[in-house]
Amino acid sequence: MTRIFSGVKPTGHLTLGNYLGAVRRWAEVDQHRAEALFCIVDLHALTVNHDPGRVRRLSRQAATLLLASGLDPELCTVFVQSHVDEHARLSYVLECVATDGEMRRMIQYKEKAALERKRGGSVRLSLLTYPVLMAADILAYGSDEVPVGDDQAQHVELTRDLAVRFNQRYGHTFVVPRATRPEVAARVMNLQEPTSKMGKSDDVGPGVVYLLDEPETVRKKIMRAVTDSGQDVAYDPETRPGVSNLLEILAACEGGDPETLSGGYASYGALKKDTADAVVELLRPVQERHKELCTDPAHVEGVLRDGARRARELARPTVDSAYDAIGLLPPSAG
Repeated sequence: MTRIFSGVKPTGHLTLGNYLGAVRRWAEVDQHRAEALFCIVDLHALTVNHDPGRVRRLSRQAATLLLASGLDPELCTVFVQSHVDEHARLSYVLECVATDGEMRRMIQYKEKAALERKRGGSVRLSLLTYPVLMAADILAYGSDEVPVGDDQAQHVELTRDLAVRFNQRYGHTFVVPRATRPEVAARVMNLQEPTSKMGKSDDVGPGVVYLLDEPETVRKKIMRAVTDSGQDVAYDPETRPGVSNLLEILAACEGGDPETLSGGYASYGALKKDTADAVVELLRPVQERHKELCTDPAHVEGVLRDGARRARELARPTVDSAYDAIGLLPPSAG
């Protein structure tokens, strides 16, 4: 059976972009067609300045929201990255295969390092090397597919390169994975800055719809979304990013095509209203299930505990094989 791995980083509250771009597909498609592992990648949240208590809270919230979105522990494995030592074990080995030049060419590193320097902060080494940890996340499980948004595609290409290089130098050890993307809304944009991604880490305020936003808050944010000059509703992401973003969100919510939908609107106001209604209805069952799960934290903890146990069982043989292949002395049986 095909094996899938993907994860979500607990650096902020999960957004509509996270849901439409990844989580909904995980629940509706991926967990039913493959052996799927979905991970809260909390080690990745340590690459920038952070509050430890907030990382823990967001990790719990992310796990609860994944379950509320429909991930079923009977069908897939849901776990926290730091609960499985094999991620860190494999990451160092892969650092010994990666190059400094590869790391510094990563677009996300360039962008985040520049932002950190602009703030007057120092850039952590882990920000440079975390794509290798991401590669370890994927390769430890023999993953065939990695569902990702456009912003993570470069990291999956790096993962493929490291797997091929390791296999060529030390013997076949890793499955070479491929990235997969949803057809619509792979990258939902900020409602106030439609040329920028709707991100959970750096963006706050009216441009970001969070999964736990109240319905009226969702409506206000969408009704105040930036559109474009002109009055006609047309789908053109290059020259009309604002209205195109709304059309993509509506299409993703209702299963339509953005360009086809554009022909049904004579005004921005009508498009915004229908988009707001669609998003509110999309999030309603997720929010209701989240509320239920919050009354039973022991259930969520049990899912994560069982998921980590299953993940360790899957990852350990591959990581042990990588240690042996690269030349590390195995521990004595005694």
